[in-house]
Amino acid sequence: RKKMFRSIALITFVLVSAGESFTAPRVHVTRSSSALAAEPMTLGIFGGGTVGGGIVEILKKKSEIFQEMTGKELQIKKICVRDASKDRDFEVPQGCDIVTSYDDILDDAGIDMVVEVMGGTTDAKDIVYSALKKGKHVVTANKALIAKYLPEIEQLLNKVNDSRENPVEFRYEAAVCGGIPIIRSMQSDFVGDEIKQISGIINGCTNFMLTSMDRDGKTYDEALDEASALGYAEADPTLDVGGFDARSKLRILMRLAYGVEVDEEEISCRGITELSKLDFDYAKMMGGTIKLLGVSKNIDGKRIAAFVSPCYVTPDDSLSSVSGATNAVEIISSNLVSSTYIGQGAGRFPTANSCVNDIIALAKGDQNSLPFNPASPEKQFVNNYDSVFYVRLKYRDGLGITRQCGEICEKHGVSIHSILQNPVEKRDDAAFVIITEKVQLAAILKVCAEIEGLDWCRGSAFYMPVLREDWVR
Repeated sequence: RKKMFRSIALITFVLVSAGESFTAPRVHVTRSSSALAAEPMTLGIFGGGTVGGGIVEILKKKSEIFQEMTGKELQIKKICVRDASKDRDFEVPQGCDIVTSYDDILDDAGIDMVVEVMGGTTDAKDIVYSALKKGKHVVTANKALIAKYLPEIEQLLNKVNDSRENPVEFRYEAAVCGGIPIIRSMQSDFVGDEIKQISGIINGCTNFMLTSMDRDGKTYDEALDEASALGYAEADPTLDVGGFDARSKLRILMRLAYGVEVDEEEISCRGITELSKLDFDYAKMMGGTIKLLGVSKNIDGKRIAAFVSPCYVTPDDSLSSVSGATNAVEIISSNLVSSTYIGQGAGRFPTANSCVNDIIALAKGDQNSLPFNPASPEKQFVNNYDSVFYVRLKYRDGLGITRQCGEICEKHGVSIHSILQNPVEKRDDAAFVIITEKVQLAAILKVCAEIEGLDWCRGSAFYMPVLREDWVR
């Protein structure tokens, strides 16, 4: 009797004589993705500095894993820098060109995705807009650009994608809080929820400085010098210490949370330059500490209030123990109640990690037609808010100081909860603190303005909100 043999792939089946029984073995065929031809996806990076170098290093280190995840071979084709002759602190990928002309990337039809980590709002704007118009996906870490031009970017995306079958994507996870995945969470985890309040430590430099002032008893200048020496503060620290960096981030989070459009210049913004060691002494007397926070509140479903300011925080608050250059964002919502995100808000690899996550999402084909979440035109921003306030006043010796403060507060409808005063060690540092009941910011501004006009008041009054209404324990 003829025997027949059939082989398929590398597996051979052998026929046995009649009457013998056998069990065919199970065959497992495994295909390695590396053995398959991966489709290339090419990147052009604008910026070869700290973050740009971090992106290159992460993509190289995990290239095989990324290829298995996406089915794409991620290739960095060009990196645009100011000075091509400058030594880099990363290894330039094989086949990658270092260029100095923006058009070398923007006009290259073979580049699928632009990664913008150069910063600024002038050239970066032109690059991002041009990339989108040319059908290239954009990944950026540029919070200032987004905060300033968000409506324009949104309109441009809609126009570009109106007639496209495969939409161009805009991703910006690294723009807010560096390595914390707060953007993606707000795009996906709260869609069935209603956000009532956002409170965030969203600037690492100032949180490092305030930690030094609180924990180590340093003055403002000493804390700033230390932050500069460690690289947390820029040569010109104004954006950080003035609260403007935090305000840009808060403006973006407000659009995601409430759908409200607001010019960031309208958001009340006070940095940490007026804080002194004296304020931390009083904060300790009250049992808590001081943090620079970006806060937004959904007042009644239609009105949204927001501010950036130093705030008194109680010791049992989730934000109280967040120290150093760490960032944290607490979201209070109807369904999830309270969610807190804590992590590194800046630095080479935290920021680069968020950029890479966006790159991988695009390589996998993830789509998000509304990167800023739906707009809610019916909601209105109001530049006023209710809070308990801390008001610190420096004074010259005189009679009737407490009485005058009480009369002025009564005149403007401000109820005083308590008055605090430490022993006076130096006449130049003589000060006391008024803690109010819950009142509108507008009333506090009137009180401070009138008190500053009195003969005994030395310099400007310093005020800050108390984060929680139930601050008294």
